[in-house]
Amino acid sequence: MARIEGLLAHPPKAVALDRSHNRSQQRVTHMTNFPVHTIETAPERSKPALQQLQSAFGMIPNIAGAMATSPVLINSLVALFGNVHGGSFTEAQVQTVLLTDAVTNGSTWAVAFHTTLALKEGIDPADVEAIREGRLPKNGKLAALSSLAKTMIEKRGRLSDEDVNRFLAAGFGKDHLLEVIAAVAASTITNYTGNITRPPLDAPFQDHAWQG
Repeated sequence: MARIEGLLAHPPKAVALDRSHNRSQQRVTHMTNFPVHTIETAPERSKPALQQLQSAFGMIPNIAGAMATSPVLINSLVALFGNVHGGSFTEAQVQTVLLTDAVTNGSTWAVAFHTTLALKEGIDPADVEAIREGRLPKNGKLAALSSLAKTMIEKRGRLSDEDVNRFLAAGFGKDHLLEVIAAVAASTITNYTGNITRPPLDAPFQDHAWQG
């Protein structure tokens, strides 16, 4: 009661503070809407990348449409993903890393997307669900990849000798370990873009929506 009376005794100051707080809250909670481009609406320098994605997926994922606002970003992603998917890992192994990264970075769009692709590549649904829940898959090699990717993100690349040796003991080489860095870099582009632009989840991936 005394606190309320004190506020009423000094209304101009109290109102000023309240309005200032409201303005601050508005700045914090305001979200910018990012466009989801098509090939027709995208900046000219983004169009070739979107055309490549259209050919690869038969569609342009909404996250790529949002990314296309920046030609630098969309072209960086396409080039990097081309190298990652053309590397020494199987596609199932790549999807294991990318799904793990999406979960670790809390990217709802990317988790649904890579869940769909992981299942399409024949990864055991139980292993996919384990990764979505932040656990390791039972498959030994996939577990080693998932663990390394998660640790790499959480430790910001500062792996211990134990982290490295555990990965190598699973039958991978040092070249594989460094290749995981490329996959993490590629997924960082996708995950951060998803978290910032919040594109709508495309219909083909909605069955695997994830809330974290």
